[in-house]
Amino acid sequence: MSDPQDITPRKARELGMDRPISRRDFFDGVAMVAGVAALGSLAGCADDDGLPNTIGTEKLRVPRETDYPPNLTGLRGNTPRALSVPHALRDDRFWDHAGTPEPTGEHYDLVVVGAGISGVSAAHRWLERAPDARILILDNHDEIGGHARRNEFHPKERRGLLIGYGGSQSIEAPSVWTPEGKDLLDKIGVKVKKFEKYFDQALYTDLAMHNSVFCDRETFSTEKLVVFTPGKQAPQWIAELPVAEQARKDLLMLYRQPPDWFPGLSDWQKKERLAELTYSGFLKDVCKVHPDVLRYVQTMPNDDWGYGSDALGAIDAWGSTNEYSYPGFQGLGLDGSTPSMYNSPTMIRRWGVADPYIYHFPEGNQAIVRMMIGRMISGFTTAADMEGISTATFDYGRLDLPRNQVRIRLSSPVVSAANNGDPATATSATVGYFDGEKVRTVEAANVIMACWNMVIPYLVGELPAEQKDALRKAIKVPLLSAMVQLRDWKAWLKTGVHRTRFTGAYWSVAELDYPVSIGDYLHPKVPDQPINVHMIATPAVPGMSPTAGSIAGRYELLKTPYRYLEYSIRDQLTRLLGPGGFDPGRDIQAITVNRWGHGYAPEYATPWNLDFYPWGPFPATLARRRAGRIAIANSDSVPAAYADAAITAAYRAVRELQT
Repeated sequence: MSDPQDITPRKARELGMDRPISRRDFFDGVAMVAGVAALGSLAGCADDDGLPNTIGTEKLRVPRETDYPPNLTGLRGNTPRALSVPHALRDDRFWDHAGTPEPTGEHYDLVVVGAGISGVSAAHRWLERAPDARILILDNHDEIGGHARRNEFHPKERRGLLIGYGGSQSIEAPSVWTPEGKDLLDKIGVKVKKFEKYFDQALYTDLAMHNSVFCDRETFSTEKLVVFTPGKQAPQWIAELPVAEQARKDLLMLYRQPPDWFPGLSDWQKKERLAELTYSGFLKDVCKVHPDVLRYVQTMPNDDWGYGSDALGAIDAWGSTNEYSYPGFQGLGLDGSTPSMYNSPTMIRRWGVADPYIYHFPEGNQAIVRMMIGRMISGFTTAADMEGISTATFDYGRLDLPRNQVRIRLSSPVVSAANNGDPATATSATVGYFDGEKVRTVEAANVIMACWNMVIPYLVGELPAEQKDALRKAIKVPLLSAMVQLRDWKAWLKTGVHRTRFTGAYWSVAELDYPVSIGDYLHPKVPDQPINVHMIATPAVPGMSPTAGSIAGRYELLKTPYRYLEYSIRDQLTRLLGPGGFDPGRDIQAITVNRWGHGYAPEYATPWNLDFYPWGPFPATLARRRAGRIAIANSDSVPAAYADAAITAAYRAVRELQT
């Protein structure tokens, strides 16, 4: 099913959508669509023209009865409430109705725009170097952490809460984290080696649960789950795929004995040729494989990159080759001892690194954000150490108290930032934000824009045209990260999988949550216990460049109602797990969909950026240039979609302003 209009009452009942589940969100199901319309004409958010003279929501703040954001379920992330004012600025209709800004009378040493990993890291670093500084952090969302989100569930069958993550997942490849990232982890007491004890690497495999691929009806005429059990060789699992016989032969050739596709070329020339191709282009135009092969590999990169094999560079596919992914390169005889200069920057940095994917808090990287805030704002958390942060209690009412040295003001989208006078000589700046009723302004000796870089041209009008153009090129890749809380995971055990990749359905990945037990938090160990399932969808439209596909996919995503997202989750889990006894109406107890229309920071990659990559100059170098007392952070300014990149950008911005 690909059209939300196809959800008939009968289909909804079959998947249990008529049964009550936990939905404490304030935009739920069809009601969310009505809520979007009430926000005004948000291009790409609704088909309605919107209401006249409307610039945002009537009340941006979270209702008092739901003032603990991690408890909220349903639609989260980039909600209509969070996007209403930024979209009004983008569409040049905010200031027509905003009224005259009113000063609050507040003065700060630093104002940070954005309460994500980069923004909070900037405040933490600033305070480290200027212990007496007063700092204000502003954010358009109702929650701290940016893409680092914590999702909480309270199943009655479990003693204690069940914690999930809604975006930034893990401390990935910590051995090659940036020096700034390592410094921050050390300062807040995160000792990554401890995860070797906290993460149960054998839980699922000891239960004979494995990785898999689900060849779905969106891709093939017959649906088939293929499980990658240990010892199963390529000829065995390829024989199970519902593909044409020629495709089966082509896949076997690609995995076992591919030829040298570029005979007579040197190692350098072969890599240069790969840099000009996407992975799908390599398979189609060079390897001449059957179309079913292209269909099978399309979603291999989706969860890592946010787009498919038709947009992933062939040189990065070569660098990602493993037993089950990205076949076809062995016959080229390429030197793999070092990366190619054409590989993406993160791939180059992590080349040859074998860190396991175990460095993970139950709430993902929001734990890092909470640990920082706990050190800066007294009373926010009952514990701020590595073992205690996940099960601590949090008081959001402490975030913006007048007595705080550091204040965090949520649901307060920034609408302007300007130097007071000539940027070359300015000693202060003014920052304006919308509080749900009017524009308020605060004064700051320094400002760090740790928000989406593509928004900055609408906020800092004094920037040169060429810098604004460079900032607008930071087109984020859209992403959906859903947490589905289940009554138990017995159907997963019977099916024999803990993770699957879908070949073409709406959600590209479904996986049981990472088995991390830390401090007093215990991960479910027995299949009759409640558990979280993580699902990933990547809306970027296939057949386009990552930039064009992201723009098109974001517009489609923002028009997609929550009802469809819930339906597709139930539908795909039922198709995957139905043979194991899964009943969506009985087994699904809560759903949180973290919608990130502006998701992954766009990393430079071939063949799309060959006009400047790897030689330079790079757009981000110009885009992140300081403007007087205003510096620019966020992972977009690196650019790379990883937590250490966000931290590095924060440290750089602080250094620029304090030097």
